[in-house]
Amino acid sequence: MEVVYILNALKVIAPLLSKKVISKLLPHFQLLLQLRQPFLTSHVMSVLHALCISPTAELPASGLADLLGWLCLVVFDDQKSGDVIMFAARVLQHGMGKVHDLDQNLCADKLPAIFHSLAGVLAFQHEEAIHGASEALQHLVQNCIDEEMIKQGLNQLNLDGAKPAPIERICTTAESLLGHEYNTAWDIALKVISTLFEKLGESSCFLMGGVLRNLADLQKLADEDLTCRKQLHKCVGSAVAAMGPDKFLDILPLNLDCEELSESNIWLLPILKQHIVGGRLKFFTDNILGLVDRLHEKSKMLEVEGRPVASRNTQACVHALWSLLPSFCNYPIDTAQNFLDLAKKLRASLLKELDLRGIICSSLQILIQQNKKAQEEALDSLSSLEQVEGLEISLAEQRAKSRYNSKIASENMKILRKISPEFLSTLFTIFMSSPQDKRGYLQATIADIASVADKEVVKHFFIRAMQKLLKVTQEATKSGHARKSSMEVDGSNNEQTTASTRAQLLDLAVSLLQGLDVEAVNMLFAATKPALQDDEGLVQKKAYKVLVGILKEHGDFMTNNLDEIFELMVTTMPSCHFSAKRHRLDCLQYLIIHILMTGEERKNGGIAFFLSEIILAVKESNKKTRSRAYDLLVKIGHCLEDTENGGSQEKLHKFFNMVVGCLAGNTPHMISAAVTGIARLMYEFSELCLSVPDLLPSAFMLLKSNNREVIKATLGLMKVVIARLQAEDLQKHLKSMVDGLLLWSADRKTHFKAKVRLLLEMLIRKCGLEAVKVVMPEQHVNERKEKRRNSVSQDKLDETKSSHSHATTTRQSKWNHTKIFSEFGDEDDDDSDADMDFTQTTHSGIMSSVPKSKSSTLRSKNVRKSNKRLPDDLDVLGNEPLDLLDKQKTRSMLKGQQRKGQRSDSDDEMILDPDGRLVINEDEVGHSRKRRATDNGIRQDIDSRSQRSGQSKSHATSASLSKASNKRQKTAKSGWAYTGTEYKNKKAGGDVNREGKLEPYAYWPLDAKMLNRRDEKRSIAKKGLANVMKLSKQLQGKSVRQALSEKTTAQKRKQKSHNGKNKRKSS
Repeated sequence: MEVVYILNALKVIAPLLSKKVISKLLPHFQLLLQLRQPFLTSHVMSVLHALCISPTAELPASGLADLLGWLCLVVFDDQKSGDVIMFAARVLQHGMGKVHDLDQNLCADKLPAIFHSLAGVLAFQHEEAIHGASEALQHLVQNCIDEEMIKQGLNQLNLDGAKPAPIERICTTAESLLGHEYNTAWDIALKVISTLFEKLGESSCFLMGGVLRNLADLQKLADEDLTCRKQLHKCVGSAVAAMGPDKFLDILPLNLDCEELSESNIWLLPILKQHIVGGRLKFFTDNILGLVDRLHEKSKMLEVEGRPVASRNTQACVHALWSLLPSFCNYPIDTAQNFLDLAKKLRASLLKELDLRGIICSSLQILIQQNKKAQEEALDSLSSLEQVEGLEISLAEQRAKSRYNSKIASENMKILRKISPEFLSTLFTIFMSSPQDKRGYLQATIADIASVADKEVVKHFFIRAMQKLLKVTQEATKSGHARKSSMEVDGSNNEQTTASTRAQLLDLAVSLLQGLDVEAVNMLFAATKPALQDDEGLVQKKAYKVLVGILKEHGDFMTNNLDEIFELMVTTMPSCHFSAKRHRLDCLQYLIIHILMTGEERKNGGIAFFLSEIILAVKESNKKTRSRAYDLLVKIGHCLEDTENGGSQEKLHKFFNMVVGCLAGNTPHMISAAVTGIARLMYEFSELCLSVPDLLPSAFMLLKSNNREVIKATLGLMKVVIARLQAEDLQKHLKSMVDGLLLWSADRKTHFKAKVRLLLEMLIRKCGLEAVKVVMPEQHVNERKEKRRNSVSQDKLDETKSSHSHATTTRQSKWNHTKIFSEFGDEDDDDSDADMDFTQTTHSGIMSSVPKSKSSTLRSKNVRKSNKRLPDDLDVLGNEPLDLLDKQKTRSMLKGQQRKGQRSDSDDEMILDPDGRLVINEDEVGHSRKRRATDNGIRQDIDSRSQRSGQSKSHATSASLSKASNKRQKTAKSGWAYTGTEYKNKKAGGDVNREGKLEPYAYWPLDAKMLNRRDEKRSIAKKGLANVMKLSKQLQGKSVRQALSEKTTAQKRKQKSHNGKNKRKSS
């Protein structure tokens, strides 16, 4: 025991000792480990763990490495318990990290043995040990394998007869993890192998080739033999990212050009598509596209041979190979050297292969955007970005990004700029001939290429587009005049074709905007102005998109042409088509922000005009337009608040005052829209409410209006006010809020009553019950629920109140129009409360004037059902504790308690005498036994479908159901069954008629087969019912005793006749 005491003291003292003293202690630790005493071994491991995790402890590298080796022999060979092995793995993990920091060469010599011992743990049966060993193995790979060890291993591979290098021995151990003895832990082993692939990088193709082949062999296993196929594919993907696709496919080729696709490695295609990064474009051009050409020829040959299915399968392989192109364009390392050769084949495929256009366009976009980003950012900012993103992206992607410095990106951009004219010409031709649903990716690709191309090249294509637009516009104008003069009605098809062409050209102009100079932008604006007033909604929509692009990409254009743009937006407002409304709002956003930021006082009247248009848009029936209007209000507010770009709180308050001024509208529609806009801004910037002192009193006065649209918007505003303001600010307006709400507490139309109830609940949760009671009229207080409310602990109310008072009031949050201004009651109000940071507490005190609506009643029932808790007196079988983390056991226990409660509730209450003894009524027991015997006798003649309930009963009226004497019993299998005790004859057997009640009846359970469409199913279901009716007619007017006596006599006669027939047959 003295040794144990010393070891316990060393857990604290050892990290503070000198290196010399620790060197003397380590051999004694080794002697203690050799004793193989579990108690001593655990204490020694605790001391070692304290030494290894201490950053200040000075340890001798050789002594620590030898001690860790002995620890592997003692712990892992004896196969201790799972906790001991897990702790030993943690000690080895930290200990080898310490050895690596002290002496890297010594760590390289000892690491293979430690790695091999930890790998053997994966074959154990202890889950804790397996996971602990897996974490230790991954940590050793990531922190103890360095570049010097990898280089040494590669050099020894080239020497004949050389001793295996440490890294080679580690790879051999990793390969052994794929053996059958580790099949139960393959999912864990694959994570270790994936980590090793990522660490070795490109060198893994020389060191891990055998591992990769074994992974391919695992893929051939059946699903029942391989339950970790997903982890297997992820491990193969890490090999693809580490080696590169060219070296990976050298070891594990696709073999798609073999006779049977089942013999190929087609399963690798989706893995390659997902994990290729930093590949070579030359490999795709030579190898992948060469394989594509061979498969094309094979497909044609199969079609000629009359094998269409095989031909289509081959074409599917061709498409799958082409889908690898975006992955090869993900940070390729040879763009400047080999993209020109690939570009020629891409242009040819764009013109010939319709199905490949989306793949090729997305590849070009990835290539351009990555190089633009690398060129625009400085080298130091790019490296810092990699450090931030290092936790989210793989090690292979980090390596690929590190190669993309500004110099390489500039060289790549030169090549992309060189081939841009050819691609623009090709895409221009394809765009003009493509249907509308195929232009999206083409337009985005043209925009990216135009952003890197020379200005003169882009201007050349732009002039071509404008010439075509001018020609089509003149034709549309002439056809319009001719149709008006001749009153033609058959030119609608030509008109639609012309409008579609104009819209197509305007889309093309938007794509070229990033590469246009000032002169071209002015030309585009002049061509757009007449389109803004066109009668065709499609043309208007595209024209507004062009104007949005101009205002967004060319900020100087708005400064130089502000008056013209302002006048144009005013004159085009009456003729704006509803489909173009969304894009017009975007134009107004840039215009309003520019005027408010520059301080153009003479334009304030125009801003109010445009702002009222945005406010009215929040009442649009189109959901996209309404959402865009909300977003514009918030974006304008954030831009005016941004101090870095010239914004300030004064500009934000000025904008908010303009929105508040819309409350002076002449129509209820305008007033309700203004209230809705104010609610959205207050939801985002809650401090704005305090900047206008008279805003809330004026808004609450709107509750006295007779217009339901205004009332609905005001209730939504009140919901936002309660949610966003602090309790101290709400106290100032509590009286006016409660008075206004109570005006609509009895309204039943559009569910105002439910809205008022919810708002009052929110006020009570925020301000407390006492504060609301003070301002509420006496006649509206519900005394019964008030008492129940008082039972709630005041401490809980104070905690809720304090949590709301410290809540952040100016945060950017998610806005939901439907939850704030619901059209059909408040079905989603609970969710909206959660969105507004409300603490979900149960309050039972509700005002008498606000009874529960149907939706709230259902909601309260759901809450009661969800609040299932295990009882304090839970009866657990045996002494084994209940595992609360096991959902299945907990659920079954809850159900068992529920069934137990149902049985106890259904039975009559026990009667006890003064001494505590149970009182049993023998008469009731005798009658119940008689009825069971009688019922069993009757059920023998009834079909099996009526056996569950063949006893005679009688209907009870709705009034009698409320009486305590008419008890019901809930059976375990079917629903409620009436016992029929009220019809029991106390003096004799059978049933008797009762005054005011129906005659006794035969109970028949419902059967779903009676509703079946098939006649035979319905007849089977009705068969038992027919027997019941037949028997009831035979027994009509007879007592139970007579019925039983006749039944017994009939059975005896039947038995005698049967016996007589048997005797005659035998004679």
